[in-house]
Amino acid sequence: MEISQKFIEAIEAGDLQTVQSLIETLQLSSEPEAQYEIANMLIQAGYLKEGEQVLEYLQFLFPEEAQLKIDRAQVLMEIDEEDEALLLLASIEEHTDEYPQALLSLADYYQMQGLYEAAEQKINQALILLPDESVLIFAKAELLLEMGKYLEAIRLYENLKEHTEEIAGVRLSERLAEVYSAGAAYEHAIPYYEESLTHQVTPDLLFGLAYAAFQAKEYDLSVRKLNEVKTLDPDYFSAHLLLSQAYSMLDDHEQAYEAILEGLTRDEYDKELYLFAGKMALKMGITTDAEQHLRQAIVLDPEYMEATLTLVSFLHASERDQDVIELVELISSNQDDWSALYPFAADSYAKEENFERAYAFYSLAYTDHKEDTIFMEKFVYFLLEEGKRDEALEIGKQLLYLEPNEERWQDLIESLS
Repeated sequence: MEISQKFIEAIEAGDLQTVQSLIETLQLSSEPEAQYEIANMLIQAGYLKEGEQVLEYLQFLFPEEAQLKIDRAQVLMEIDEEDEALLLLASIEEHTDEYPQALLSLADYYQMQGLYEAAEQKINQALILLPDESVLIFAKAELLLEMGKYLEAIRLYENLKEHTEEIAGVRLSERLAEVYSAGAAYEHAIPYYEESLTHQVTPDLLFGLAYAAFQAKEYDLSVRKLNEVKTLDPDYFSAHLLLSQAYSMLDDHEQAYEAILEGLTRDEYDKELYLFAGKMALKMGITTDAEQHLRQAIVLDPEYMEATLTLVSFLHASERDQDVIELVELISSNQDDWSALYPFAADSYAKEENFERAYAFYSLAYTDHKEDTIFMEKFVYFLLEEGKRDEALEIGKQLLYLEPNEERWQDLIESLS
């Protein structure tokens, strides 16, 4: 049996001891080319340290071989031996054919460390030597994408796409769709998603197109693609919420509610699904179900502010002041400073004639709501009813500042001055 076949069997069996024994045999009896192939086999199978061990032996045999230094450096980086890897890459001389590849490996390392400027500098050095090398151009585009420089990345990807459809295992139409979406240029992303789907149809690509279409306000297209996602993968959880939102934008509230309920049958622990279900039920006037959905969202995440605010707003509009008070007091007792809820609590306490607590919540809400004329108007009239004329005067002045042409506030200030 050839030694390569023995390695394959040992790797498949997860027999590390046999792998190690075979490495010793390999180094004693095999040609360097065979050793190099086995090293790559081990690395691809996830036996990084063992593969690096073979490469280290080969480097001992051929100390000036630049490609071995690069290969070994890449593995060393993956096993957290960066210092030795950097020394190997730094030892590759500029006049060698492998020098641009060494620069690219350095750029990869700096990119992984978040040192983007250093990474870009290394790639630019390599491009000076090989300005038309597609692998280098692609590497720079990928770096620019990660840096959020979408326009620059798009230019490079589109230049590459003029000559090839795929590079480094990446289809350029897919990458361009991704970059345009990342840069919020959804209208431009759509045709690239559609082109990608002519090559392969996957739930991720369909969802990407649906999301871009939704953002571009092409809601019919979004609905069609999301239904295709569900057909391919009924458990593609993100599709259910977006589908419901798309139906809602088309004013088809029944379909929206049906879609979100279907999503909940697939994932009963998604708080966002419960929140949107609650909002759709409110639009349809199904208030009992709406309240149940919103409370379930809060059960899943007691700090889910949007769900709590939606529920409190509904309870307040329904004049269920005791329920408003109970919910806001519960949150306040947990020391959660959610000032968005305080105006509701203040108004509900006032209606319940608990003026001391109403004044406390009005005062708490003032800092974050002093630019809100509706809140300030309620506050000033509450203060007047409570005989707090000096404070009412100050709030009146603030209201006049917010609404300088409102005669009510001018008259109020005159009467209180």
